Amino acid sequence: MDDLFTTIETPTAKYEQPLGLFINNEFRKARSGRTFQTINPTTEKPIVSVQEADEQDVDDAVKAAQEAFNGSWQKVTPSDRGRMLTKLADLFERDSDILAAIESLDNGKAFTMAKIDVANAAGCLRYYGGWADKVHGQTIDTNPESLTYTRHEPIGVCGQIIPWNFPIMMWSWKIGPAIAVGNVVVIKTAEQTPLSGLYAAKLIKEAGFPPGVVNVISGFGSIAGAAISSHMDIDKVAFTGSTLVGRMVLQAAAKSNLKKVTLELGGKSPNIVFDDADIDNAISWANFGIFFNHGQCCCAGSRILVQEGIHDKFVARFKERAAQNKLGNPFDSSTFQGPQVSQLQFDRIMEYIDHGKNEGATVAVGGERHGTEGYFIQPTVFTDVHQDMKIAQEEIFGPVVTVQKFKDEAEAISIGNSTRYGLAAAVHTKNVNTAIRVSNALRAGTVWINNYNLINYQAPFGGFKESGIGRELGSYALENYTQIKTVHYQLGDALFA
Repeated sequence: MDDLFTTIETPTAKYEQPLGLFINNEFRKARSGRTFQTINPTTEKPIVSVQEADEQDVDDAVKAAQEAFNGSWQKVTPSDRGRMLTKLADLFERDSDILAAIESLDNGKAFTMAKIDVANAAGCLRYYGGWADKVHGQTIDTNPESLTYTRHEPIGVCGQIIPWNFPIMMWSWKIGPAIAVGNVVVIKTAEQTPLSGLYAAKLIKEAGFPPGVVNVISGFGSIAGAAISSHMDIDKVAFTGSTLVGRMVLQAAAKSNLKKVTLELGGKSPNIVFDDADIDNAISWANFGIFFNHGQCCCAGSRILVQEGIHDKFVARFKERAAQNKLGNPFDSSTFQGPQVSQLQFDRIMEYIDHGKNEGATVAVGGERHGTEGYFIQPTVFTDVHQDMKIAQEEIFGPVVTVQKFKDEAEAISIGNSTRYGLAAAVHTKNVNTAIRVSNALRAGTVWINNYNLINYQAPFGGFKESGIGRELGSYALENYTQIKTVHYQLGDALFA
């Protein structure tokens, strides 16, 4: 058992870190015996090695989930499911310093921001705990001789694949609605950031969930993730990540048992600033919109569109604001931006920066590595950007933003809708009519007005176009995890003799 747990000490917490696969309420070794290292992006040094799941381990987790779904979980009332989720939320809050420390260590995000992530994760679990006994169907008046009603039933075994940018938040976004309506789960953490999800698995058992209801595995997308997507006994798969991988998940689901699919994918979100906007407010939100979480945010405001009347003034002020962002050790309370999550992600972002330079865009701020240790990249602002440039069309997923000029409302909408993505957008203006017209015209799942990146677990989140299928959060997420059954009960004599 010693190699399934280890003690880790961070600047803010000392705790016991699980390293095994969490299947049937127990941590265990991978069948292959293989492990893989998770790397501290601040130091570029290994933290620990965790067990690596493959197809056999996924199969074990699915079997445990099936047994739970067909057995003990059926006897648990909706109210008791809600109490378990609420208890889990309590445990998240009790261990918030530990969970936040894990996020900072494993992901590189600032500890102060990680604390907010954990609070939001706990809130999300509690929110869905409240929904557990409030999901119901309809009674439908078809004719006097019949009782017709619908039931909202759980789908069954849900495979869930979460990303590395918000590990513990995405864990709660997936677990909450699935469990609330009575499903069972096999969830795979991202290979770059497995640690917080494994720690949360320990809390699943403490919260009183029966064995097999929630199974948490660590492994690589190409092996464990592919096995989840194509497994014949998984009834639904939910994936958050890149559009490229989302296509693979959708294909695998279609080629296997045509399992239900929800996808929350990439974005290239426009942040539109009109001449009449409160420029100080707009600059503050634009800065937060792109550099929050080091730009590693699917809904990041990575394209700032500024009306020509204030364009030059905005750019000058925005350059000053971006240069003020504090980069450094995630455990330093003054740090806003930590390192990128991995060497691979660092290299990818730097390639995009080189593309921007080579295509003729102007680097107004940043554009280089920060320091000599860790995967740090300077906050980078490109101006003189044309819509056909790679940096204006493709998701960079880093602290890189383009600033473009527009003439009028029609052009702002045209540029805003000109990519294949449609996850989010924002409009900054003092004119209510402009705000409503433009937000209605933008092809995006979320539109912020005079703010950015404010996500609430009570409100749905998801994308248009190639930014995904379905919605997470709010009551809408429950629809992804239920199937509708219609029951016709004949009360009188048969209509056909």
